[in-house]
Amino acid sequence: MSPRALVTRGDGALGPERREPLCAQPGELVVKPVTVGLCGTDLELIDGTIDPAYVRYPLVIGHEWTGVVTASGDAVVRAGDRVVVEGIVPCRRCAHCAAGATHLCDTYAELGFTFDGAAADEVLVRADLAHVLAPQVTSDDAALVEPASVVYHGLSRIVGRPGLECVVVGDGTIGLLAAQMLRLWSPARVVVAGRRPGQRELARRAGADELVLDGTPRGAFDLVVEAAGTASAVADALAAARRGGSVLLLGLPPHGSTTPVPVDDLVNGDLLIRASFGYSSSAWASVVALVNAARLHPGVLVTHRFGFDEHDAAITALRTPPDEGPRGKVVLELP
Repeated sequence: MSPRALVTRGDGALGPERREPLCAQPGELVVKPVTVGLCGTDLELIDGTIDPAYVRYPLVIGHEWTGVVTASGDAVVRAGDRVVVEGIVPCRRCAHCAAGATHLCDTYAELGFTFDGAAADEVLVRADLAHVLAPQVTSDDAALVEPASVVYHGLSRIVGRPGLECVVVGDGTIGLLAAQMLRLWSPARVVVAGRRPGQRELARRAGADELVLDGTPRGAFDLVVEAAGTASAVADALAAARRGGSVLLLGLPPHGSTTPVPVDDLVNGDLLIRASFGYSSSAWASVVALVNAARLHPGVLVTHRFGFDEHDAAITALRTPPDEGPRGKVVLELP
């Protein structure tokens, strides 16, 4: 039977379609996805609200995933290897790529955005983007390498040191991954500022010292990570930094969002503000190394699991946070 794929045309609908079997040419791999993470960006892709410059329809969703190689046109990565695959597809030739900034490649291309993603029975990928997993790495940890790489890439551009007072604005997956990764710096304190009491245990599991629900504390932190992806969260993040502090913007608000910025406070506060897009190939490799060495366990944030045929229920769970209890990463498990 021909392979299945979950396809959207950006019209609010997502459904299965049959596709022609894939074949690996030299330098390519065919991979059978095993676990596929879903996130808020997938909802925006389904609803058609992503900036049109970053998406091509019809589209198979799935940019957070792990799988097993079933066919290889490569001498290094072979059939049977468990892999994670960089989603951003760089040309390796432009000035950005030559400088290591593969996330800024002159030709934007990404699995699950402009190329078909991994919510399918099989996916075709470039072999140079595949990273082999250590035997002990769980599928949950592997499937979250993509969002963890987003966080790692952003944090790697901030000067970190032990003893920092840190706050993460946002209690979703990116925010909780940021809390977990900040622990690698031996901070004095990591606070997550969120909106959902049910996230308290997940925040603790991620390594946060505290989840606050009554607003983001103002002017109290050396490092502020905005991970909620709203214009108001950006304003809260800027207000939370103490003088001389740093603000990292990881969240991606809806296309065209704006927020008033108190420019005099930014200058008087001597703030460093850094926005970060995606991840470089080197950031991805660093996260794989951390996961392979069991120093990072992003899979602890998985709370909801669904099969391929339960995709409608998975999307509903993603759209509607529970009234009680945690809602971390929602994943599809493919047989």
